[in-house]
Amino acid sequence: MNIYAELNKVMQYVEKHLDEKIDPHDIAKMVGMSEYTFQRIFSIICNTSFSEYIRNRRLSNAGQELFMGNEKIIDIATKYQYNNATSFSRAFERFHGIKPSQVKKSPEKLKMYSIICFNENIEYNKNMDYKIIEKDEMTLYGIYKNTDNIKIKKDAPNLYRSNIDKYGLAPYAMIEYKDRERLFVKKYWILYLEQKDNMEKIVIPKSKWIQIRINSQEPEDIQRVSENFYDYFIPSTKYNFRELPELEYYHDDITDFLIPIED
Repeated sequence: MNIYAELNKVMQYVEKHLDEKIDPHDIAKMVGMSEYTFQRIFSIICNTSFSEYIRNRRLSNAGQELFMGNEKIIDIATKYQYNNATSFSRAFERFHGIKPSQVKKSPEKLKMYSIICFNENIEYNKNMDYKIIEKDEMTLYGIYKNTDNIKIKKDAPNLYRSNIDKYGLAPYAMIEYKDRERLFVKKYWILYLEQKDNMEKIVIPKSKWIQIRINSQEPEDIQRVSENFYDYFIPSTKYNFRELPELEYYHDDITDFLIPIED
C-alpha cells in the first residue's frame, strides 16, 4: 500500500463532502486501517489532526463564500456542520481573525487553508528490524515529570538519573500524551516493578507489541530510534495500533522500544 496515494484519495473525498458529516471511522475503512491508527498516521504525516484539517478547510471555504455570495451567516454555518451561528462565528473568528459579519468590509484579512496534497513517489529505504511479542498484564509503579515535546529530551534523562540513588535503576519508562492524536507530550514516567514510597500504580493490559531493539541505553540513541519509527515505520506499516502507551524496557545494557498493536 502506498500510504501517500491513499491519503490523496482521502483528501479528494473530504473536498467533495465538506458540507456533509465526515466520519473518521468510515475514512479509516477506506484505507484499510483502524480509526485510531488512521488518526495517528494522519497527524504524524500532516502535523495536524484529521478533525482540525477538516475544520480549517471548512472555515477557509466559508470565508470565501461569505465574501463572494449573499448567503446568510446561519446558512453557511449549517452548510459546514455547525449547530448554530454562535459556535460558527466563534470558530470563524479564531481562524480568520475577523467576525463573519465583517468579511465584506475586510476581505483582505481572510485566511486560506490549502488542500494537502501528497507526493506519491516518496520512497523510504530505511530498514527497521523488529519482532512481534506478547506480554501479559503488567502492574508497574511510577514517578513522572510534566514536560512537553521540546523539553522531554532533557527532562527524560534528568528524571531517570535523579532517582537512581533513591530507588535504583527503573526497568521501564513511558510517555503520557495530553493530545494522543497529535502526539503532544504531557508527562514522562519512570516505572518500577515494585511499589516504592507513594508511587502511582499503572496497569498495562495484556497485549501484543512491536519490539524494536536498541543496543544502547543512551538517551540520544533511544530518541533517534523513536524519531525513525515515526518518520519511516508508521507511514509504511499495516499494523493497527492500540490505545496504550509506548514503553521503553531497559535490560542487559539494551533498550526495547515497545509499541502496542491489535491482534
